[in-house]
Amino acid sequence: MAVVGVALSDCGRVDDATPFQLHAQAARRALADSGLPKDVIDGVASAGLGILAPVEVSEYLGLRPTWTDSTSVGGSTWEVMAAHAADAIAAGHANAVLLVYGSTARADLKARRRTAALSLGARGPLQFEAPYGHTLIAKYAMAARRHMHEYGTTAEQLAGVAVQARTNAAANPDAMHRTPISVDEVLSGPMVADPFTKLHCCIRSDGGCAVLLAAEEYVPDSRHEPVWILGTGEALSHSTMSDWEDFTVSPAAVSGRLAFERAGVSPADVDLCELYDAFTYMPLVMLEDLGFCAKGDGGPFVEAKAGRLLRDGELPTNTDGGGLSACHPGMRGLFLIVEAVRQLRREYAASAPDRQVPGDPRLALVSGTGGWFCSSGTLVLGR
Repeated sequence: MAVVGVALSDCGRVDDATPFQLHAQAARRALADSGLPKDVIDGVASAGLGILAPVEVSEYLGLRPTWTDSTSVGGSTWEVMAAHAADAIAAGHANAVLLVYGSTARADLKARRRTAALSLGARGPLQFEAPYGHTLIAKYAMAARRHMHEYGTTAEQLAGVAVQARTNAAANPDAMHRTPISVDEVLSGPMVADPFTKLHCCIRSDGGCAVLLAAEEYVPDSRHEPVWILGTGEALSHSTMSDWEDFTVSPAAVSGRLAFERAGVSPADVDLCELYDAFTYMPLVMLEDLGFCAKGDGGPFVEAKAGRLLRDGELPTNTDGGGLSACHPGMRGLFLIVEAVRQLRREYAASAPDRQVPGDPRLALVSGTGGWFCSSGTLVLGR
């Protein structure tokens, strides 16, 4: 099965739209991008609006799907949903599945609407951590500190992730922040959760996006060269920090291995990566776990002076600027798929060469993360 349509809604600062309107805008654009008629869509996958998300979104879009998915495992939701949709299409249970998301996280925060809060709850196992103020960012910071202790990773190396993301964003007109930053600027910013200063953390934006997957029979009628889902993997890890066996290992180590095995390729074959980057530690440890460098070598691998993560670097990563600079309206995993597809299509080669990964990229690795490395979904995409 193939990705035949991708699109973003308006992103960044969007004060005059509801989440449903962003869903609809992204869906219309993705359908137009595909060139297929609306009536081919018989599957809808959505999350983030509550327990009835796919039902409400389908109704708002004027769809009556016969296949649906409302999996919700945080930022990796969309990679996991894409895997489920691919399986459904392969089994003949759906012809074309729309994955669609929209959020006004920034506008809600600005308006002080309580819906903007990232509620992690205090029920079940989490009740034993909540009284001690273990926020999501604190959990990532604890993990980063452990990596620093075990392997000598430095705050300067972590800052390299943010610096390279911003350099990539500078060529992206849709990115929320495009002004270049330096390692010193990252390190000198206000401390949020040691070792993370403000620029070690993702931005908060509004926005939505959509991805349309379709069976092979629809590919000849689509507008673009298809991008195929070659391999998928998903994994769950923990919810409480005490049940996380090793703070320096993410569940991408499992989901990535499964995706590579099922695709029949290796990290050496990959031309670009799109990785969830709510905090700078995330891409660093995921690059290790996915096999792009050895465990403990993530720090030197992501250093700003090495430039490996730049659009024209050794391993172009988060080529739109990622959640650190481009957009992060909540569960960002679907945006990773959109960017990977656009790069594999060489969509920017003629009109915006500074935005395009050089050469002839054939394979992309997409990996989303949910919670505080609680879940992972990985896709291998190829032309």
